[in-house]
Amino acid sequence: MSHPDLNLLVTLDVLLTEGSVARAATRLRLSPSAMSRALARLREATGDPLLVRAGRSLVPTPRALELRERVGQIVEDARAALRPATTLDLTRLVRTFTLRNRDGFVENFGPDLIARVSEQAPRVRLRFVPKLDKNSTSLRDGSVDLETGVVGKTTGPEVRAQALFRDRFVGVVRIGHALSEGEITLSRYATGRHISVSRRGLDKGPIDEAMEPSGLKREIVTVVGSFSEALALARASDLIASVPERYTGNLRDGLHSFPLPVAIPDHTVSMLWHPRLDADPAHRWLRGCVRDACTAMR
Repeated sequence: MSHPDLNLLVTLDVLLTEGSVARAATRLRLSPSAMSRALARLREATGDPLLVRAGRSLVPTPRALELRERVGQIVEDARAALRPATTLDLTRLVRTFTLRNRDGFVENFGPDLIARVSEQAPRVRLRFVPKLDKNSTSLRDGSVDLETGVVGKTTGPEVRAQALFRDRFVGVVRIGHALSEGEITLSRYATGRHISVSRRGLDKGPIDEAMEPSGLKREIVTVVGSFSEALALARASDLIASVPERYTGNLRDGLHSFPLPVAIPDHTVSMLWHPRLDADPAHRWLRGCVRDACTAMR
């Protein structure tokens, strides 16, 4: 048979276990004639009689005896594969999860996340890798288990997403900077010297677009690729950084932050994963840990 009926494996397992067409038919809820036809198909598929008459009973052939243990294990493995997953034992879970994030995530949420994971599943390891673009290739090919970010046009349509928190951009300067005191008007903000954050090296972004109706422009002194770089420069100079508030909470310690004097829409930071991991108990647990760690950091 070029395309064997795998359902015959279950029939063969019962036949070899019972050693009787009648008992096998009863167990499988088949008529004796249907069971006899199934035995005929098994004989054709294996090229062996399998069960032969010896007096008033049937006895297995050497080929049947050879198959009995193997077929039984195959059927049990198939049943286990189709069974719902058992309860996850986190204390025995050994796994490495790869998380892809922009800079700021590890510094801000990493300590709490690692502590939660270590307490519940001490043999699980987290590997953090930088998020250098927004495409979903690494989720599709399985090199990344989970990532955080803003869902956008380049996010794969099949990718699952769950919101973690809402965030907004704030201005950041060193303590003692002129903008660390008094009301921050759009004019005062615009006349300062600014740092632009762009992974693609662009010197114009949403803040600049939002300022256009006012006729004011920021003076962009330097362009960097990460929030941490922008904050390091703001800490050591009179430059102004504009970064997401919650995403950079710990990075802004010792700096003065203020609401931007221009309307920029808030954005939602989500966690994203491929649907093949949707029902995986360990991955579901990891998603819960990430959600809890992000919720705790307010």
